Amino acid sequence: MASAAAVERLNRFPFWFLRHGETDWNAQGLSQGSTDIPLNAVGLAQARRAAKTLVGIGGIATIVASPLVRARVTAEIAGEALGLPVALDAGLQEVSFGEQEGKPMGDWYDDWIAGHYTPEGAEPFAALLARAVAAVNRATAMPAPVLVVAHGALFRALRLAFGHEPNVRTPNALPIHCAPPAGGDVWKVTPAALAPEGAPEGAPEGAPPG
Repeated sequence: MASAAAVERLNRFPFWFLRHGETDWNAQGLSQGSTDIPLNAVGLAQARRAAKTLVGIGGIATIVASPLVRARVTAEIAGEALGLPVALDAGLQEVSFGEQEGKPMGDWYDDWIAGHYTPEGAEPFAALLARAVAAVNRATAMPAPVLVVAHGALFRALRLAFGHEPNVRTPNALPIHCAPPAGGDVWKVTPAALAPEGAPEGAPEGAPPG
């Protein structure tokens, strides 16, 4: 398996992570990668619900997002609710899955993460890990708290950098608080409690502190 020690370590600053809302390819179980697929109606609703949750959490000062439309629009919906602009960082773009893009999700992720298999034309997991860490470090150098809006495979790489099992699916449009430990190397990764359906803007949430 690729090692987080093989790349620059994450800056030890807490931040929020938000995967984009659902797309048609997500709903169909297809590998999306760098293909620029827009949010579907469910994804737009998920993004609006996440935005309400983030307003309830309060205090976010900076939003940085992948330029791919599914992440950018999710970030813009959050930014409108929070009254914040969205900065784009190409380093947060989803991994290219090469020949696997548009195909049903397979069972090759473990081998890809371990470095035993990379689809033809795809980005190796180690390269994704390096640029994901670098992009988050750029983001967390900005005024805090920072919200990073990006993608599922990229968060798998971040999970490894956090000291967690990487091959775990990240739900669409669920804010996740990522916090470095007071000691040791394993970060705390805590999903927020989503705002109730139809909750007004600014409704308080049972989210983790920070």
